[in-house]
Amino acid sequence: MTRTILIVLSEYGYWGEELVGPLAAFDRQGYRSVFATPTGKRARALPPSLDPGYVDPPLGRSVTTPEVAVAARQLDESDRLDSPVSLAEWIPERPYNSEDGYLRKVEGYYRELARLDRDVEKYDALVLVGGSGPIVDLANNGRVHDLILSFVRADKPVLAECYGVACLAFARDWEDRASILRGKHVTGHCKEYDYKDGTGFLGVDFNMGPPPYPLEYILRDATAPDGRYHGNVGKETSVIVDHPFVTGRSTPDSYLSGEKLVEVLESGLRRYGW
Repeated sequence: MTRTILIVLSEYGYWGEELVGPLAAFDRQGYRSVFATPTGKRARALPPSLDPGYVDPPLGRSVTTPEVAVAARQLDESDRLDSPVSLAEWIPERPYNSEDGYLRKVEGYYRELARLDRDVEKYDALVLVGGSGPIVDLANNGRVHDLILSFVRADKPVLAECYGVACLAFARDWEDRASILRGKHVTGHCKEYDYKDGTGFLGVDFNMGPPPYPLEYILRDATAPDGRYHGNVGKETSVIVDHPFVTGRSTPDSYLSGEKLVEVLESGLRRYGW
């Protein structure tokens, strides 16, 4: 049977290679890839991620090869990302406690979550693509959290890259509110690689200084006390597999992240990189 991968993209800009890398691994395997965004709006690549001449300030070099830039631009300009699944239309939103008829509404919410668990059965893995966009509409998106939790309940792998890893740290059961990363080993954008200025997004007239939160610190806290964050500063790549999670630090880890998810699905890989 052909495997099906659900890929979630930000509507405020994804990093080109962080989609192209995993997608290349999935395409080689003949997997079917289904794309989703928070409201069903078509996702677009962040312009710097399509420019091989763009120098990443913390690394002091370009992080996009001419070949990857061409591949990312071709994908971004194709119709492949058209008509994504809308998470807002698919996944319920938890009601406010102050709403009229709260009890009936929360009962309906949980009924819909049970349906989500059934829907997830047709997918083999979930991918959360990175870039600065996820900071805006994925990291603290309750629907994204419920989607992640559904995949975790089904014991299906979840790949998150760069700032997409924040979604894992914040996905929590409302009863105990402990991070699902507690006790796990992960990587993600480390403090040394954060911008000091110029974190940008698509669709808004807003370009901020550093990211609004240091992802490394969030991941260190989320994985404690028995897990660990791995920054692997100075190493060219940083990909961690701690089943069911596959995490990639940043752009240079995109291809390896996809390859490791394929190994998880095809060979039962459960641990890598630590």
